[in-house]
Formats: sequence, structure tokens, C-alpha cells
Amino acid sequence: MKIKVILEAKLKESFYKEGVFEYQKRLLGRVEVVEVNSILDYIKNKQNSFLITMEIEGKSLSSEEFARKLDDIEKDGYYNEILFLIGGAYGLDKEVRKKSDFKFSMSKLTFLHQEAVLILMEQIYRAYKILNSEPYHK
Repeated sequence: MKIKVILEAKLKESFYKEGVFEYQKRLLGRVEVVEVNSILDYIKNKQNSFLITMEIEGKSLSSEEFARKLDDIEKDGYYNEILFLIGGAYGLDKEVRKKSDFKFSMSKLTFLHQEAVLILMEQIYRAYKILNSEPYHK
């Protein structure tokens, strides 16, 4: 299943881009990062996409729980992609938040959107290592 991280901003700093690219390589191109001007416009005509909004108020999961969540979505059979939605400087539009299938919080802390993308990419990578019983997660 394709996973896309939709970012309502730009990855500007080279060290964030390099980190994100490294996890994309490790995930064998399974995860795409898409920079958009408007997440609401991007998701407007999306069907069969599982929408995960990244929100401080969302549900926190352990790495194992996060791995199971991804696995459950993939095994559901209805969805053809998972979209992680990360807002820009002003967060996510209320309409985007309403459309969310799952509100996910990586932390009660506020991260720069570039940091959030990198942390999310690492956690997706970790999740697949857990699901495949491969050494990485401790």
C-alpha cells in the first residue's frame, strides 16, 4: 500500500531533506512526501484514502501500536493509500481535521513541520521493521 506524507509547507533545510530521503530509500520508495499549498484542495477528490491528521490533540501510540495501526489499515482492504497530513505554520484547517479517519499525536510537544516529517518517516520505517520482525526496534 502506498503511503504519502502530505505537507502543507516546504522541506527547506538540507539536513531534514537528507534524513527524509534516507528513510525513503530504506522504505524502498513505499513512502512519498508531497509538498502542497493546500491540504484541503489535495484531499478534496481523494477516495479510498485513509486520512491521518497529525494533531497534538490526537491519540498517542507506542511504536508497536503504531505498527499494528498501519497493518490494520492495510489489511482492511478498502483503502488504497494512507495519507499522513501535516499542517504548516498555522496547523491544519478545521475542514481537514473533520475529514480525518484518525487523529494521531506523536507528542504533546510542538515540532517544526520539517521535524515532524523526519520523525514520522523514522516511525514508519520502525513500524515496518516491527511488522517484519526485523532487528531495528528495541
